[in-house]
Parts: sequence; C-alpha cells; structure tokens
Amino acid sequence: MGIEHRLNQVIDRFLETGKITGTVVLAYQHGQPLFRRAAGFADREAGEPVEFDTIFRLASLTKPIVAATALSMIDRGLLSVSDRVARHLPWFQPKTPDGVAANMSIHHLLTHTSGLVYDVTLEHLADGQAITCGLLNTDLDFEANFSRHNAVPLAFAPGTAWAYSFATDILGAVIAKVHGGTLEDAVVTYVAGPLGMADSRFHVTDPTRLAVPYADAHPAAIRMTDPYFAPGEAGWTLGFSPSRIFNPKAFQSGGAGMVGTAGDFLAFLEALRTGGGAVLKPETVGLGLSNRIGALVSDPGCSFGYFGAVVEDPAEAVTPQAAGTIRWGGVYGHSWFIDQANGLAVLSMSNNALEGCMGEFPGRIVEAVYAA
Repeated sequence: MGIEHRLNQVIDRFLETGKITGTVVLAYQHGQPLFRRAAGFADREAGEPVEFDTIFRLASLTKPIVAATALSMIDRGLLSVSDRVARHLPWFQPKTPDGVAANMSIHHLLTHTSGLVYDVTLEHLADGQAITCGLLNTDLDFEANFSRHNAVPLAFAPGTAWAYSFATDILGAVIAKVHGGTLEDAVVTYVAGPLGMADSRFHVTDPTRLAVPYADAHPAAIRMTDPYFAPGEAGWTLGFSPSRIFNPKAFQSGGAGMVGTAGDFLAFLEALRTGGGAVLKPETVGLGLSNRIGALVSDPGCSFGYFGAVVEDPAEAVTPQAAGTIRWGGVYGHSWFIDQANGLAVLSMSNNALEGCMGEFPGRIVEAVYAA
C-alpha cells in the first residue's frame, strides 16, 4: 500500500469523524512531492473548502520562523547567541527563584532554557499585572506586557532546565529592537521575503482565505469561541483569541502570532533541510537542527535545537522517525518534521485545536509516511 493511499485513509477517517474539520498535508522527499492534499472545510458552516492557499493561524509554527530571523541576524553580526537579553531590552530583567538578577542570553531564549514558562497563572494575575503569553488578545506592546514579569520570579535559573515557553516572544522583542522596525519587518527582511513566503505575516494578507478555527468537542469539533479555553484535561491551559490577528495594537507574538499557508511553511522547512537557502549559513542551520541543550531533555528521547525538538533515541521517543529528526507543532492544529536521514519534510496543518497538534491525527500522519 503506497503513501498516497495510507495518508488519504488517515485524512478521510479524521474528516469523517469530525475530529478534523479542514487540513492540508504535504510530504516531500529530497525536494519532490510524495503527497499533497487539501481537504475538508476552512469554514464548515459556510461550506468553504480548504485550498492549498488557505491561510491558517500558525501558533507555534511562528517560533522556528522567528528563530531563523534571529539566526540570520546573528549570521550578519547584528546579534550573538551569547548576548545578554537585558543588553537589548533594559526593561526586561526578571529574577531567578532565589531573587538574583537572571543571566539570560539569546541562546536561552532560542532553546527554551530561559526560566520562562507557559503558565496559565500569569494570564490570571490581578488587573495590571497579568501577562499575555501570545495567544490571547491584548492592546499591550512588548514592554507593557512583558516588563510585568520583572515582579514574577522565573521558574528556574537560565540554563539549568528545559521548559516550553514564550521565550520566543522575548526573542521577537529583541529582534524588533535590533532591526529598528517591527518584528514583521524583520521576519520579511530576513526569512519570509527571501523564501517567497508571501502570506506569512503578523497580519492577514487576504481575509477571504483565512480558515475558521475549531475546538475539540464530542462528537465533532465546534467553532471556536473568543476567547476560548480548552478543558483542563486537554493538556493545554492557555487561552485562545481568534480575533487577536486583527488587532494592530497587540504585540507581534514571536511565539504564536503569525498566519500563513502550508506552501509557505513547506518552503521554510525545505530551506532548513537543504542548508539554509538564501536565509542562513549551512553551519548555522547545522547548529539549529542539532542538540543545543546538552544533557537536558525536552520530551522522552528528545533534546532541543534552535527550531524544535531533536529525536535522539527513536525507540525512547516511540517514533519511526530517524535519529536526528527535528519536529514540533502549533497548538491551533499543526505538526511538522524534517528527517534529514531520509530526505523528508512533512507538514500537516489543520484548523483544529488541539487535535491537529496534540491529538491522534499528527501521529497517524507520521505512521502513514513511514509505513509506506
């Protein structure tokens, strides 16, 4: 049974159950398409189908794009991984749990070893103290929002542990400051522009192509409310705000704030797989795709690079992906991986939170790719 048949079976099954509303799945090997399909609905209630140029809210697919922007600036000598964050953002100086000023670097932001964490309690602090983690709507800019963390201790001293976080939002603030424009300006200058990622922005280039977000429910996904909070047992506690992308006052979240198409993101993955294209030096890509956190662990069998988790032990990670595969997702409904050993770049995008990212769907896509 070939890859096309297996992947179509998976997609059809999830569309039929209603767990997935709309999806684009792209699987490329050595730069050639093994599988391309757009299926289901971008807007189920209006009967609007998903197309290959459907625009999705990227959530954490934003992170590797912003990381690549920072690394491209580092390649040009504008930044260094060893730079102290406070050097660029004097207003951001949180303390360690024992009250000492944190020695936080760009490296710590890129690797999620900064001591920052995605913590729902930050969003529910008293009025004037609450910190938006990048998905909820806000009228605050970087400084007004994240300077509030100076009063909240870090979860750990930078470099001593790994925790998934809004560190890439702080990285975005550094990029904007050093670039001298908005974060979007920098992303377009260093990454999206050179790679032809025409719809990958912190605003919607064509609202008629924007997919409606859906939330997990039984028996089928429901149209997401605004704001939306997943049930506690879902494993994701931060709030969503689909309207945030239309608010020009909201800080441009380097961790979760972009939109884009599957084709845009596949072009980005291929640039990484092939050594950086017009965006990064090959040696910089090599660093970013390999373990940058030493003996620390991001998931069972995985370390972490500058772009995502790195599979160190496929058996422990319970995956058919080869050692050295780099992978991550986006909580609005996406999952991706680059398996250099097999020349693979694979992306599944959907408008389903959390199923398309943390549910069964992405795992079944991976199985189907390798079973074939």
